[in-house]
Parts: sequence; structure tokens; C-alpha cells
Amino acid sequence: MITVSNVSLTFGGSKLFSGADLKFMPGNCYGIIGANGAGKSTFLKILSGELEPTTGEVAIQKGCRMSTLKQDQFQYDDYPVIDTVIMGNPRLYQVMKEKDALYEKPDFSEEDGALAAQLEGEFAEMNGWDAEADSGRILTGLGIPPELYGARMGDLKGGEKVKVLLAQALFGQPDILLLDEPTNNLDVRSVDWLEDFLLEFPGTLIVVSHDRHFLNTVCTHIVDIDYNQVKLYVGNYDFWYDASQLMQRLMKDQNRKREEKVKDLQAFISRFSANKSKSKQATSRRKLLEKLTVEEIPHSSRRYPWVSFKPDREAGKDILEVKGISKTIDGVQVLRDVSFLVNRGDKIALIGENEQGQTALLRILMEELQPDAGSFKWGTTISTAYFPKDNAPFFEGCDLNMLQWFAQYSPDDTETFMRGFLGRMLFSGEDVYKPVKVLSGGEKVRCMLSRMMLTGANVLLLDQPTNHLDLESITALNNGLIDYPGNLLFTSQDHQFIQTVANRVIELLPDGTIIDRRTSYDDYLEWKRSQEAARA
Repeated sequence: MITVSNVSLTFGGSKLFSGADLKFMPGNCYGIIGANGAGKSTFLKILSGELEPTTGEVAIQKGCRMSTLKQDQFQYDDYPVIDTVIMGNPRLYQVMKEKDALYEKPDFSEEDGALAAQLEGEFAEMNGWDAEADSGRILTGLGIPPELYGARMGDLKGGEKVKVLLAQALFGQPDILLLDEPTNNLDVRSVDWLEDFLLEFPGTLIVVSHDRHFLNTVCTHIVDIDYNQVKLYVGNYDFWYDASQLMQRLMKDQNRKREEKVKDLQAFISRFSANKSKSKQATSRRKLLEKLTVEEIPHSSRRYPWVSFKPDREAGKDILEVKGISKTIDGVQVLRDVSFLVNRGDKIALIGENEQGQTALLRILMEELQPDAGSFKWGTTISTAYFPKDNAPFFEGCDLNMLQWFAQYSPDDTETFMRGFLGRMLFSGEDVYKPVKVLSGGEKVRCMLSRMMLTGANVLLLDQPTNHLDLESITALNNGLIDYPGNLLFTSQDHQFIQTVANRVIELLPDGTIIDRRTSYDDYLEWKRSQEAARA
């Protein structure tokens, strides 16, 4: 258990949050959310003891072992992978090394024997004999193959290092687990495995994540950093979001009687409490929600950008035909005889581990890259807009401010129109005079989305559009693409984004070929599991 008492934090005279009083209990998962810069990761560092609060204290129940997801990818470069994972339990690793050093002594004394016996007992109590097997199970679940267990961390790729550091955090049954963006660099299978692992975790789990599907699956509570305060709410992210939106609407209606508000909110709580969930924590979550009072419904100050794509003209019958496209990049064939037909209304998610092939296909369709073989043909009524994974060429070396940059793409270059449009994308006041080359990653993405909205295209191609976005912007983009009446081809790692937008899935396999199914994302994953089970 962790008890937070009157915790506040001030940076450079600016208050991030104050007066935080919370209790984190075993058996629950707490998702920390908040706008960019609100202090989510900072609050996690306070809980871990890495950072001292300005006021207040954090108390951890005596005897509890805490484990955190390390962010320094180079810290363990000289160690083998398996050792790095076992270091997740520092005392176990220390005992293991002390034992090995004793047994390697050429002059093993009686005192050494007594110490070895003591260490052996402690080693057994900590399940040390199963340490390598347990590490292997976690590594395999996260997608690290056995042939890498003995490799040096320094020889691994960046994404592989992140997975090993996550395995380190999960190892050894800690009492408290703190995870900052644990799904980064994980593929679908690894995320599924991680969700199952965390649903069985008996301790206190606290996570920061932008992955809404992950938060909805594992979280029993949401910790919201807003209004410079840290507040705890029962339920997962979707419950928090829908409840906060409802509260916002009701608060705007000053004429509605309080009794009516109470009635609506109670009906809302009841509806959510009755919902069934795939999560193994569903029963306890429903019990918690049933006890929720109207006063505990969240009210958020967050601002959501306005994202709306409206085609200037309706697409005709013919959208896109792709015939036998192949492409090799740096000696690797990323596309192999790819053929498919896009029909009206198709919203296609390009998924799979072959991300290079996904990007290559979108660039070929936008005539930025030439295929080695094959062809494609757009319908005569089609107009396209493209969101590239790498938007650096649009901003680097550019001396324009945001207003000047936007004017390049705006059909109306009056300042009134452009300020109004940018304001809806959360750029207001003096923000519009900021040089675009110094914008944050999320701000650049919002600029690129603004540019796309002005095109009036009836087909959108988007390559990882949720990268760098906060939860509010992801939600706004998600809703905008659900409402978009045109065709989509897009890539994403966001499970909920894919599930709610796509009605067709094309998986690009590692050999460059494709699997094409007209289905939802969840149904596609279920079909894949059944295929794998049949082959096993």
C-alpha cells in the first residue's frame, strides 16, 4: 500500500499540483492521466522516491518491494539479458552473485560454508532456483526469443532493450509496480500478454499510458491530474472520459434542476456498473462503481481539439486498384506482389510487424516512392490527403511562424479565418506567432492534421497519426475519423483507434505478402488466434 499525504510540487515558481491525498491499495490498478505537461511522469517519480515533493510525504507499507520501469536504455549495456531481468529483484541478484563468488574461491573456508548455507536459504525463499525460468517466461511473453537471453544488452536494438527493461520491472513478484508507458515498442501479441500478466498481478499497480485500450483493460481506477490537483476516480478510462463529458454538458446547462442532474448521472453510473467486461477485474470494478456517488463524477478542464474531415465531393464507384506491387528497401523485400481493391466506404487498417512495408505502400500510393514492380490506379473522382510518419521536412529549416505556415495551405488567408481554425486546434493568442521549427511533436501533428482538413479530400492516407499526441488529441482524431464519410488507409499501434475506425484489416507480413480481411480489428485478432491454435 502507498499513502500520499498533502503532496505538492512546484517547479521554477510554477505549481504542477498541490494537496494530493491518496491511497493506493493492493489488487487495484491505477491509471495516471493528464494533459501533456500536467506532471504524470513526475508524480510517478515522487511515488518511487526518485523525486522529493515540495510538501507532503509518500509512505510505503513496511516490507513492500517496489519495482519501476527504467527509462535509461544504456544502463545495463555490459550485462547479459537474463541477468538484467533478474536485477529486477536486486537482493536476489546480489545473493546469486555472492553465492557464485563463494563457490569459485579456491580456499573455501568453514566460514565461507556457513555464509553459503545462509545465502542458499535466502536464495530458496526468494524462489531463486526458478529465477532463470521465470525470466525466460516473461521475456518470451514480451517477444524476446531464447537465443537473445545470453546476449549483451548493448548488442540489442532499442525496441528490444525496452522490452527487457519491462521484463526486469515485472520480474520477481514485486509488491508495488510502477510503469511509465509500458506498451511503447510492443506489438499486439506482447501487449495482449502484458495485459493478461497485469490482470493477474496481486500487488499495487500504477501506470502512465496513452494507450486507451490498455487503460480500459487493466485499470480499476483513474488518477486524474487536472486543475493543479491529483484526484482519484473509480473505473477505467472510458468511464472517466464519458463521465467527465457528461458532467461538462450538465454544468453548462445552468437552468437544469439539480434533481434532474442527479437522476441523469445516477442512470449513467448504473448503466456503466451493469456493463460486462472481458477483464477479470470486472466483478470488483462493478462493485466499486455501484458505490459511486454523484459528487465523485469527474469534471475536467481539458480542451479537446476540433478534428473534422469533410470531402468536397463524394467519391465515385472506383476508388483504388493495386496490382502486384513489390518493393525492396536496403536489400529487404518489404512488399511482395501486393494486390487489393478498395471499395467505397472502406476504412482500411494496415497492421503487422512489417512497418517498413506499410510506410512504403502509402508512399508508393502517394507517388513519393516508385515500386520495383506492379502498378496502382486511383478512380477519376478521387482526391487524396496524406499524413506522413516523418513530418520533419515540413518544419525543419522553416523560418515561418505558425500563422504564415498555415497560410500556405489555407484557401482563406485572412487572419480572422486562420486564427479561428487554429484556435479550434488549440493554438490561440500569441501561439500563432511561434516559429514552427520549435513546435513540440504533438503541436506539429496538430498542424499536419489542420493541413489535411483543409484539402477536402475524399480519401485519407495516415501513417501513425497518433504518435506524439496526448489522450485528448487522440480521442478527438479518433472521433473525427469515425465520422469521416470518405475512404481511409491508415497505420497505427493504438488498439482502440483501429478497432473503432477500421472496417477492414490488411496485415503486411514480414515476407512482404498480405492477409486481407473485411472485419473489425478485434475479430481479426480472434481469427488469427484460432488459425494459430489450429496449426499448433
